[in-house]
Amino acid sequence: MTTATGKYADFESLRTQAVALRRQGLSRRQIRDTLHVDNNDLLNRLLEGEPAPEWTKRPNAKDDLRARARELRTQGWTYDQIQVELGCSKSSISLWVRDLPKPERRSPSDQAKLAAQKRWEHELAVRDVVRRRTKEEAQQAIDEITERELLLVGVALYWAEGAKDKTYQRRERLHFINSDPNVIALYLRWLDLLGVTPDRLRLRVSIHESADVSGAEKFWAELAGVDVAAFQKPILKRHNPKTSRKNTGEAYRGCLIIYVTKSADLYRRMEGTWYGIVGAASAADLGNRT
Repeated sequence: MTTATGKYADFESLRTQAVALRRQGLSRRQIRDTLHVDNNDLLNRLLEGEPAPEWTKRPNAKDDLRARARELRTQGWTYDQIQVELGCSKSSISLWVRDLPKPERRSPSDQAKLAAQKRWEHELAVRDVVRRRTKEEAQQAIDEITERELLLVGVALYWAEGAKDKTYQRRERLHFINSDPNVIALYLRWLDLLGVTPDRLRLRVSIHESADVSGAEKFWAELAGVDVAAFQKPILKRHNPKTSRKNTGEAYRGCLIIYVTKSADLYRRMEGTWYGIVGAASAADLGNRT
């Protein structure tokens, strides 16, 4: 193999060898060592126009920033706006997007609107952080819950969401319906506290006819810890083409109806406890007044 000596007079022959080695998948270092070319400028000329093999390409930490900068530039963003958005230097931005056409200059009103939009997006992001932090702190404040607290919470939950007895229509039994899995889980835990065994539960799904009925029953069965075969025939809601339904998609599982057999006594105790809570809260309120 011909080697490079002196002033590298046989440039074309050397380039032919360099290109052949490059196309065989060799790196710059391997080509340099093979041809004994220690001059980087000469090596660049020898390999000019020849792409590097894939295995020598390393991920660039700024690739994502570059792609995002080009995307924003095509949307008409200025260098200043891109710099604020991405936090990188203008020189880098210029290098990344210099081949793209310059955006049309916006009118002062458009610029003001864009600035207002960016301020609002920033404000929403700040609010979201505060919102999440507040919720997390409140959640962590509830360390443990006693059986008495669970009893009172369950009574309040039932009174808000469960079926209630009327003087004109006696329905003294526990009959609960809800679509929130967390609410259902809490209600089932409350029933367990009251001594209600699984064999006394009658479960039924109420769902839109076009939804995944079997999938919904499987979901609620797993949550309740029962077999799907234990479910009663589902209640299917007919589709009304004049309305626009928002409760669609994979997360839609309809509502779970939970009946408790032989629960007249439990219902009366629940109602009595509820009015006990109301009375105690009212008395405490009156006692604090001046």
